[in-house]
Amino acid sequence: MSSPPTTLFPSYRSRYLTAMTPRQIAGLADKKWAPVIIVTGAIEQHGPHLPVAVDSFLGQVWLESALPKLASDVSCYVAPPITVGKSNEHTGFPGTLSISKDTLRGLLLAQARQLSAWGFRHVAVINTHGGNSAVITYTLREISATLGLRCGMLAPKVDHGLSAQELTYGFHANTVETALMLSAAAKYVDRSLAVSEYCGHVDSPGNLRPERAPATLAWITSDLSRSGVMGDATAGTAEKGHAWRDQIASAYAAAITDLARAARADGESA
Repeated sequence: MSSPPTTLFPSYRSRYLTAMTPRQIAGLADKKWAPVIIVTGAIEQHGPHLPVAVDSFLGQVWLESALPKLASDVSCYVAPPITVGKSNEHTGFPGTLSISKDTLRGLLLAQARQLSAWGFRHVAVINTHGGNSAVITYTLREISATLGLRCGMLAPKVDHGLSAQELTYGFHANTVETALMLSAAAKYVDRSLAVSEYCGHVDSPGNLRPERAPATLAWITSDLSRSGVMGDATAGTAEKGHAWRDQIASAYAAAITDLARAARADGESA
């Protein structure tokens, strides 16, 4: 008979609001300036070689990897994640779960209202799924306008040294996601099923593309890919993933540090 797990909460338990008692939350002395991080992800197909929880899993990887890099004077807390996102573009592939834009907006608003009622004044979102981005952007504006909270998305830019082709057309289950999963959870990756599939070529004329272009078009995955992969999954390796994971975690740690210290400076000067 196997032993039950001994760890009920992640390594950042001291920052995780759901690991605290009501009295502990009420007694936090830095609520007026410490940002609360909400991770938004997705459960959706990521090609034949990756599990469907890639996005939501990587959101937790960033917390587990970035928070230990924070200095002792950097205050921040973590709210429960939103693990299912707006993934209707991946409808038709087994394993994809999707909520509507209204439900995603409602989940964010509900958390923000409660955080505000508890006395927090800053909310930061780490989003790992592009299909959530537009909804999160306008919802954070609504939260700011109606609840008076300061909020935004943490989205540090990291250069992975990818080819122009991968940068332009590698935007799902690609080199980076495959490498990161090999680094963080290799047992859930089947590299023998990885493929390279692009829906266009970087040298093609014109500026209209599905993503990352001056003009973009509406699409669903089945329009662009037979496998569900958009990019070169075969180029992802554990070695690349280890380097990129540390690079991204450091970038998130720097972004959280800047936000938390600026918020504290504003709070103490108010």
